[in-house]
Amino acid sequence: MRIGPYSIEPRVVLAPMAGVTDKPFRLLCKRLGAGLAVSEMTISDPRFWGTRKSLHRMDHAGEPEPVSVQIAGTEPRQLAEAARYNVDHGAQIIDINMGCPAKKVCNAWAGSALMRDEALVARILEAVVAAVEVPVTLKIRTGWCAEVRNAPTIARIAEDAGIAALAIHGRTRNQHYTGQAEYDTIAEVKSRLRIPVVANGDIDSPAKAAYVLRHTGADAVMVGRAAQGRPWIFRAIAHYLATGEELPEPGVEEVRDILLGHLAALHAFYGEEHGVRIARKHLGWYAKDRPENAAFRAVVNRAQGAEEQLRLTADYFDALAAGVPPPMLSAA
Repeated sequence: MRIGPYSIEPRVVLAPMAGVTDKPFRLLCKRLGAGLAVSEMTISDPRFWGTRKSLHRMDHAGEPEPVSVQIAGTEPRQLAEAARYNVDHGAQIIDINMGCPAKKVCNAWAGSALMRDEALVARILEAVVAAVEVPVTLKIRTGWCAEVRNAPTIARIAEDAGIAALAIHGRTRNQHYTGQAEYDTIAEVKSRLRIPVVANGDIDSPAKAAYVLRHTGADAVMVGRAAQGRPWIFRAIAHYLATGEELPEPGVEEVRDILLGHLAALHAFYGEEHGVRIARKHLGWYAKDRPENAAFRAVVNRAQGAEEQLRLTADYFDALAAGVPPPMLSAA
């Protein structure tokens, strides 16, 4: 799959997720096999570009190309300016968010709420494409609600406006993340477009990725929640698509090393206090499939410093590797 001058290989993409796909996580997922990693949503209102949150979200120093940055907003001129600003700060692909179902985003008529106003969609896409020389992509849902699955119409508007690739989550906005993703609408869109289409929604295994590609004819798949605590899912999907074979799950020692590296990167990127706090959710995701997860989280979440957080985490996984009860259970 190509997006403008960039070859996306392997054809598995990390979905943009607010509060998750920060720079440390993007770098990790790219290292573990993602062909593209889209940044978490950046706001288009310039009044907020100087905040700590925005400065972190716009930090792309050292990221391997292509650097894809997602922008969100409702006003065409403002989104065009946000696109220019992000390109000036390292973005090589601009992605427009019309897929986020979050209430606070949709209440501001951003994210997937924009799909209710097709004329505004056209004005936004045309303004952003005209504003920058880099490829512009778009992320949408299948529609606003079950009765209004207008993704095919939005897709045609997008292609006509010069959008370089389209990602579609197989749910309507009203579904949020409930129920099951459906892929028939994505297949319909793909059959009508010349530009690449990326299928998203409930892709949580190599076999599911292969099925969705077959069913939809999409050019790539996009993985979101299934990568939380399992960033190696990208290499597993890539290997399966290339060979038809399942890779074994990583061993406890490899998971430990990946997690400790991730924690250290978070501490370095955000600073100790903020990095320790952000790391807690990742710790929970990494351990969520372990029976002693609750005890692990109860102990490790009390860590106040980076050194303590790293030590408790290493002790936990070292015990698992040795086949003995983790320290927090032994002390319980």
